Amino acid sequence: MNYVIREAQKQDMPQVLGLIKELADFENEPDAVEVTVEDLIDEGFGEKALFHCIVAEVSEEIVGIALVYYRFSTWKGRTIHLEDLIVKKDMRGSGIGMALYKEVMCYAQEKGVKRVEWVVLDWNTHAVDFYKKSGAEILEDWRVVQMGQTQLHTFIKKHT
Repeated sequence: MNYVIREAQKQDMPQVLGLIKELADFENEPDAVEVTVEDLIDEGFGEKALFHCIVAEVSEEIVGIALVYYRFSTWKGRTIHLEDLIVKKDMRGSGIGMALYKEVMCYAQEKGVKRVEWVVLDWNTHAVDFYKKSGAEILEDWRVVQMGQTQLHTFIKKHT
C-alpha cells in the first residue's frame, strides 16, 4: 500500500476532526468531542501553535493522524505528549500506525526531548501490545486525573 506521512496543513483539519470523532466512537464516547475545525486551525497553526499534527494520506485521503504537544517535567525537562494516534478502522494492520508512531519518535528525537509519554485505555489490548512490543514502558501504578469544566467551576465556587 502506498501512503504518505507528512505534516498536517490547515486544509486537513476537517478530515483530522473526522478521525478524532471516529476515535471517540471507538472509545465509547461519541458525544465527548467538543473541538471544532476552527479550534484545530486556530490552536494548531501559527507562531504560538499548541500542537503538532502528522497525517498519513492514501490517495489524498487522511487515513491516520498523530497529534503531539510539548510538556515540561520537573524531573526530566521538556517532553512530548502523544495525545492521539488514530488510524481509520479499515486501514488498521496496514503499517500506517507504525509509520505514524515512528514519525512521532523521530520528531521527539529531533527536538531533543527527554521523554515521549501518552495514555492508553487498559481494554485496548491491541494498542497495549503494540506499545509494549515497541519497547515502551507502561506504568501500571499511575492513574490519570482530570477535572472537567463543570468540576472546575464547582471547585472554584466552593473554594472562593
